[in-house]
Amino acid sequence: MLLTYFKPGRFFPFMIVAWALLTICNAAAGRPQHLMAIRFFQGYAESCIFAGTQYVLGSWYTKTELGKRTALFTASGLAGGMFGGFLQTGIYRSMNGLAGLSGWRWLYIIDGIITLPVAVYGYFFFPDVPATTTAPYFNEEERRLARARVPEVEGTRILSMEFAMKVFTSWYFYGFGFLWILGNCSESLGNQSLMNLYMQGHPENHYTVTQLNNYPTGIQAVGIVSTLIWALCTDIFGRRWISGYYVAVTAICVGILLLVPNVPTAGKFAAYYWSGSIYCIQGTFFAWANDSMRYQPIALRAVVIACMNFGGNVFQAWWPLVFYRADDAPNFTRGMYGLIGIGAVMGIWVTVMLYMERHHAKRQLDMNIIDAAETANSDITSQRSATGGNKPVDSKV
Repeated sequence: MLLTYFKPGRFFPFMIVAWALLTICNAAAGRPQHLMAIRFFQGYAESCIFAGTQYVLGSWYTKTELGKRTALFTASGLAGGMFGGFLQTGIYRSMNGLAGLSGWRWLYIIDGIITLPVAVYGYFFFPDVPATTTAPYFNEEERRLARARVPEVEGTRILSMEFAMKVFTSWYFYGFGFLWILGNCSESLGNQSLMNLYMQGHPENHYTVTQLNNYPTGIQAVGIVSTLIWALCTDIFGRRWISGYYVAVTAICVGILLLVPNVPTAGKFAAYYWSGSIYCIQGTFFAWANDSMRYQPIALRAVVIACMNFGGNVFQAWWPLVFYRADDAPNFTRGMYGLIGIGAVMGIWVTVMLYMERHHAKRQLDMNIIDAAETANSDITSQRSATGGNKPVDSKV
């Protein structure tokens, strides 16, 4: 919501600097409570980036372009997860004990340091949104083109009762909010390091620290490929909802594979890697929301996208604690039942979303036709009044 008041090119770098400094502070933590306190403020500093970037992307790109750009952004996050695994391995091997610091402390220090140049780059080169961009690499003609390609729809300001009523009576708020809650819960299998816990808790096989860090990166690799493929396909064919049905089927099948006890270890590994393809909905679902609200006020679009992320994180705060407890490893029986249930509900909810979107689009089309007819009648009446009321109106009108 703050991005509708402040330029993203200033707001993002400020928050990134805050995040980088807090990350470095983690290295000085002496007790678990210190980490908890620091990471609370880290969470606030990073909260704007995901949803905020989705909002900015939706301000620049058309319906046939948005999926690929959203996918590149979300895939970069998955690549960061892969890089993080290899970075941990490298630091553990080469820096653990250096200058009397543990490897995990060096990891926080290095992570914070390599983040700061990104903030500097953003301060000078981030393009904001078409309506406010002052990026030096755009000339005035290109700025006008950007505004014409994705015109903004103005509306009431966010901090008003009128706007609050518009949000809470909008189907977008409830539809996409619940859709991303389901999406976020389905992603938990990959983003909660469950494969790592499965390997640690395996009753027969014993894995080295290097293997524990490196093997699970395959999940992010599958996620990157899946995200880019689905984004490309949905940009071409324009049916982003198909990815929802795919994820519903995947969640059910993966849940069953990991639930059945006699599946060999290779099969379990394959199921975990397959679950990485669920990440595709990070690109398609947020692009779907931007597409659906393209002709809605920008403030409504910003808030709905933010609330999608908010709702997903609210569930992410407790969902793993209930369904993916570390002491449930290696089977996570309760979690697999939960994943199967999420898949079934997602299939139903995507169908509901399709009905609502098409119903709303038909109603909007009918309203546009009525408005056009009323405008035409008003023009004819004005023309007749101007000619004295009895003369025939020029047929070209």
